[in-house]
Amino acid sequence: MNLKNIILTMALTIAASATAQQKQGGISQQMLQEIEKQQTSSASDRALFNALASNSIDNLARNYRRMGPVDTYFSVETPKQNIHDQKSSGRCWLFSGLNVLRANFAKRSDSLTVEYSQAYVFFYDQLEKANLMLQATIDHARKPIDDQRVQFFFQHPINDGGTFCGVADLAEKYGLVPMSVMPEAYSAENTSRMAKIVASKLRQFGLELRKMVNDGKKTDAIQRRKTEMLATIYHILSITLGEPVKEFTYAFKDKNGKALTPEKKYTPRSFYEETVGGPLNGTFIMAMNDPRRPYYKTYEVEYDRHTYDGHNWKYINLPMDDIEQMAIASLKDGRKMYSSYDVGKQLDRKRGVLELDNFDYATLFSTDFPMTKAERIMTFDSGSTHAMTLTAVDLTDEGKAKKWKVENSWGASSGQSGCIIMSDDWMREYMFRLVVDKAYVPEEIQQQYQQKPVMVMPEDPLFQVDE
Repeated sequence: MNLKNIILTMALTIAASATAQQKQGGISQQMLQEIEKQQTSSASDRALFNALASNSIDNLARNYRRMGPVDTYFSVETPKQNIHDQKSSGRCWLFSGLNVLRANFAKRSDSLTVEYSQAYVFFYDQLEKANLMLQATIDHARKPIDDQRVQFFFQHPINDGGTFCGVADLAEKYGLVPMSVMPEAYSAENTSRMAKIVASKLRQFGLELRKMVNDGKKTDAIQRRKTEMLATIYHILSITLGEPVKEFTYAFKDKNGKALTPEKKYTPRSFYEETVGGPLNGTFIMAMNDPRRPYYKTYEVEYDRHTYDGHNWKYINLPMDDIEQMAIASLKDGRKMYSSYDVGKQLDRKRGVLELDNFDYATLFSTDFPMTKAERIMTFDSGSTHAMTLTAVDLTDEGKAKKWKVENSWGASSGQSGCIIMSDDWMREYMFRLVVDKAYVPEEIQQQYQQKPVMVMPEDPLFQVDE
């Protein structure tokens, strides 16, 4: 074969190879050339690259007009309380929920305050989530292992997150204890390793339970084995979070540590009754703003963590106008609320401020980000990620909200002395859930809340738990 033929053969081979690698819908050489033609190579682009090569995107996108002094005045503000720190854990829902309960106690008792143990409630939260995984595995054992529901539980056997429903169910069932009698252990503040160990055991146990069901073992035998499995999980939790307190003595103190009441013996249940006063379930509604779905309808998230041990997550979908009016009524009466947000969007963490234009990514990258709230939710671009305690609102003379303030659980040194201030525009775009006492809910909405709920699957983009 002469040189000309060799070169021709090689060219054809290369072309054939390129064609073989190229599939319909892939990036062809022609498409790549078109993409490259649309790129600019201006002096400003080169300057941007040089800047971004050694700086964070947020530092360069920061909106200079938003870097002035933060307006910290609020026309309606509830009493301040100590700020806690969830550290490296996903327990924001628990911190926010207990913040509400201790604020309610302080308001009702006039002079007494309490700080609840998050570790105590978290222990039983993890135990019940383990039971949810194991029992759901039993109930779906005859489905194939790659069934969507079976895979959901093996993919997510346990987690730190939750909602206020969990606080209400767990506190009513197991009671509460002061932080001083069951303080935070390392694994409460740093949950990752403990969670991986528990998850691995639950997956192992799940496979065993599936086999027992498919081998035709009796229900009693399966439940006995599940109880033994939960005893193993209880042991792991006990040596990582601490054994749950069963009885203790306690005296309410002032901020200087001076006892304001005589020391008294309590159980977790009696302490709950003294500081909370009565049942929580039935006293509140959870409102959601989900513009994808019809408003004034009630929904329930199937296979929430309380399927077997409490209440599923139930909510009414409302426009932001209704949610804000209920929130304002509660704050005017001195009542804080559990609320949750997509807190990572446009957060100036150092200044503790949430504004829609804290960072101008569009100008930096010469593009735009025009999706609506509904479009962001349906494409998994946005959803509730973090719970905080709604504590203040600043109103116009006409009674409309200008800005809001939340107590956060990232420590007292973060943001505005542990709090975050958000504009009303930001609130309307990135606020998703509010738990409000029925005393501040219009009668019509209370009646709508009693509708038979539409069931929603836990894979839905908006119904991930708060962390």
